[in-house]
Amino acid sequence: MHKRDFVRTLGAASLGLLFGDELWARYAALPPRRLAQDEAFWARIRRQYLLTPDYINLENGYYSMQSQPVLEAFIGRVREVNLRASQYMRTRQSADKLAVRTRLAAMAGVPLEELIVTRNTTESMDTVIAGFDWRSGDEAVMAAQDYGAMLDMFRLQARRYGIVNRVVSLPMEPRSDEEIVQLYESTITPRTRLLMICHMVNITGQVLPVARICDMAHRHGVPVMVDGAHAFAHLEFTIPELRCDYYGASLHKWLGCPLGAGILYVRRDRIAPLWPIFGDSGVADDDIRKLNHTGTHPVHTDLAINDAIDFHESIGIQRKEARLRYLQRYWTDQVRGLPGITLNTPTDPARSCAIANVGVAGLEPAALARTLLERFRIWTVAIDSAGVRGARVTPQLFTTTAELDSLVRALRALAA
Repeated sequence: MHKRDFVRTLGAASLGLLFGDELWARYAALPPRRLAQDEAFWARIRRQYLLTPDYINLENGYYSMQSQPVLEAFIGRVREVNLRASQYMRTRQSADKLAVRTRLAAMAGVPLEELIVTRNTTESMDTVIAGFDWRSGDEAVMAAQDYGAMLDMFRLQARRYGIVNRVVSLPMEPRSDEEIVQLYESTITPRTRLLMICHMVNITGQVLPVARICDMAHRHGVPVMVDGAHAFAHLEFTIPELRCDYYGASLHKWLGCPLGAGILYVRRDRIAPLWPIFGDSGVADDDIRKLNHTGTHPVHTDLAINDAIDFHESIGIQRKEARLRYLQRYWTDQVRGLPGITLNTPTDPARSCAIANVGVAGLEPAALARTLLERFRIWTVAIDSAGVRGARVTPQLFTTTAELDSLVRALRALAA
């Protein structure tokens, strides 16, 4: 990294450099679904990561490691900020962070004035929830399968202001998008002030029909807040296509950023009514930056977002999504329907991508996850909430089909 340029492109991430221009030209011509099955291609991508030999890592939904080019660039940024210290913070920080935020806004397909960089999805969503001017009797709608931190935040508003939280339970195998839309619509009343939905449910991997839900809610005059923690840089979309009012995501998951990076989108006309959590008299009520008073923040984390975007874009979101979808179907198709095995993820391929959840008869979720690690050296995470009981399995771009074969063998052995 050139020490005088904190937001230059990450040349080490170029696939032309990684493969050679001639070979990359052949790969680039392949349709994403065909390339998704080319193990030689993804083996080269795998070499851009430093992986532990202690276990097979199939829990990348919580935090997915940075690739080596991104990690090395991040470390360089830490060193440079430390070297220049307050001189950098007072003279360069704001302009460099603005450049990164501008690039993120372009990636999300939204105006710069509608997006800020936060620390994670929880901070983004809680900023919106806490920013409402709630009154006793106001109602909010959400699902039992939503992320626990946001459900806790709504419970806190209920204790503090007397709001009513209406909670639905999502079907695992919906017959259609309309079934899900109608489920949410059935809870809306004249007192409903906010609807929260997941773009991708973290415990099952289910992808919801966000745009159709938003259209329905808007017909009733209800704004929609979307938890996009697992969808951003995982699925191909732009935020305007979803037609939501608020969108929060974490960047340390599928974008491969350092820990402590997220985004919050607020539609322009929804900014002014939100109360900021921290006061900042220097920002106007209709300026989204009023929601982003962070104090002295580890700026090198924000700067490394630029490097992560470079790595992400060098692969391409269509190729990335196709590979992640292929990996999930590779192992779930082999165990779905087997005696003693339950898949807590929709059967329809269009309703999920990388994430899936599996249960084994006779094993509590915690015991299943522990056995997979101790007996088979496979790292997953136990899920036991909202009627979902199993281990969440989340591959990443560096995951191989051979590793997933090990998972399939383990599940068959445990089910038998």
